[in-house]
This record gives sequence, structure tokens and C-alpha cells, in this order.
Amino acid sequence: MKTAFIFPGQGAQAVGMGKDFYDNFDAARKFFDEADDALGYSISRMCFDGSEDDLKLTANTQPAILVVSVIVSELLKAEGVTAQIGGGHSLGEYSALVAAGSLKFRDAVVLVHKRGQFMQEAVPVGEGSMAAIIGLDDATIIDICAAASAVGEVQAVNFNCPGQTVIAGRTAGVEAAVDKLKAAGAKKAVILPVSAPFHSTLMAPAAKKLAAELDKVELHDAAFPIAANVNGELETAAAQIKANLVAQADHPVKWIDCVAAMKNFGADVFIECGPGKTLCGFNRRIDRQIKSLNVENLDSLKKTLDALRS
Repeated sequence: MKTAFIFPGQGAQAVGMGKDFYDNFDAARKFFDEADDALGYSISRMCFDGSEDDLKLTANTQPAILVVSVIVSELLKAEGVTAQIGGGHSLGEYSALVAAGSLKFRDAVVLVHKRGQFMQEAVPVGEGSMAAIIGLDDATIIDICAAASAVGEVQAVNFNCPGQTVIAGRTAGVEAAVDKLKAAGAKKAVILPVSAPFHSTLMAPAAKKLAAELDKVELHDAAFPIAANVNGELETAAAQIKANLVAQADHPVKWIDCVAAMKNFGADVFIECGPGKTLCGFNRRIDRQIKSLNVENLDSLKKTLDALRS
């Protein structure tokens, strides 16, 4: 049996996440304490007792989700459940790289905090947006975005699963694309409550700043292959992983391709490590034959361990 660890991205956060791990495992306390020290503020308090508004700020969301996700992967390892392959959606790719030993935990916490800041700074609030498009094929979405870019730059940026694609760009372009996509037969085209057009070409300034920060940290070859968001290809070499992380900031997330690569590698169990069940939901839409489990709290940890041992 080959197991894939997959890690969620922004949007999976919820106040209270990680608290039962912190209360019950010394390892979880160690990770939260290290993250608090690295950031210079209490991400643990924000996760456990903070306001939703504070937690959903991009520069806070990203390290918060990473900390909880890494804790889950470590708790699974402590129970003898190891990954032979992995991947993560957007910021989740950093969590996957920590699990694979390519990035040090402390470095990753600081990197994703800065990544969130850089992404927010790249486009002033209100000038960029994102929208989820449901029930329309990717080719049509790409063509309509190209046409709507005459009003304002917009493109498809998250290929999440068949029938769900996210677009991003200048607010005027996204709004124009949404109208055109609805007219073309999309079941839904919903503007998302986010503060920046993530993974669009408008994030180029963020990618440039991120490259400078990545130059300051040491990356190692990954202990197991990681499916790269930018191309869906499996990678273990540190130099290519670094290049992928830079490109990822202003390029689309090809999650369908990532799942296909992990499946083709031979993964027959996918465990979503971290808050929420978003990626399990994508898996069902990509291939109903995929066995997907998730761990986000003590209850789901027990259920997943029982399922693996049955």
C-alpha cells in the first residue's frame, strides 16, 4: 500500500483548529511554541481563541494552516503511518515539503507568513479578486477569461477538480468574466471573499520577493516525491523544488494534475493532513475510486487510524 499525504491551502482555517492536539500531545505543543517564537507573535493563540477576521488575514492564515498540517503529519508518523508521496494545494505545498524533509519547519513558518504579506502587497485591496466557476469546462473558461481580459486582466488560476475552476485577476476583468461565464452555461460563478488575486500573473511582484527570501533558506532533496502545483510533475531535487515554489506564486495551481501524478505513482490511500476536508472533496470529483481520509482533530485521527488498521 502506498500512502499520499496531501495538505490543504488557504480557506481551510477555522478558529479552534489544533487546540485538541496542543492539549494532548507534547509534539504539538513544541511545534506551536516554535512557530510563535519564529513569528514573534502568538499564532497558537490566534488559532485557538482569535477572531475569525484576524485568522483569515493572509499573513496569519498561511502559517496557521501550515503549523496544524505539519503537526498532523508528525502525529501520523508517530503512529507508524508514513507517506511514500505527497502534495499540497497552494500554501499546502510548503507543508508537504516540511513533511518530506525538504524545508525546515521554522523556515517554512516564516516563509509562508512573508508569502502572505507579499501576495497582499502585490495588488491593493479592492483592485483584484477571485471567483469560483462551477459546472463549465476548462477550455471554455480559459477562452472567456482571455476575452474578458480586454476589460481587466483575468485568468484561470486553480484547476481544482472537474467542474470547479477558480479565476483571478483585476476586479473589473473578473466581474466581466463572471457575467460571460454565466451566460455560457456555468451552474455557478461566485466572487470569493478573498483579498487578492492569488496565483494570477498579478502576483509577479510577490514571486520576485519570495525568490529573495527562498535564497536565504536551505532546501534539501525531498525524502519522497512531491507533486508540484505548477506542472503536476513529481519532484525531489532541492533546486527544482525551489524554482517551483517561486513560480507557484504567480502561476495556476494544477491540482487535478497533481492528484493524477500521485495516483500514477501508485498511491492508493490519500490522507488530507490539516484543517477541513476540501481536498477529499476534490478527490471525489477527480476519481471516485480514490480512498480519501482526513485528519484535522483527535476524532478524525482516531477514525483514520482505525480505517488504516482495519
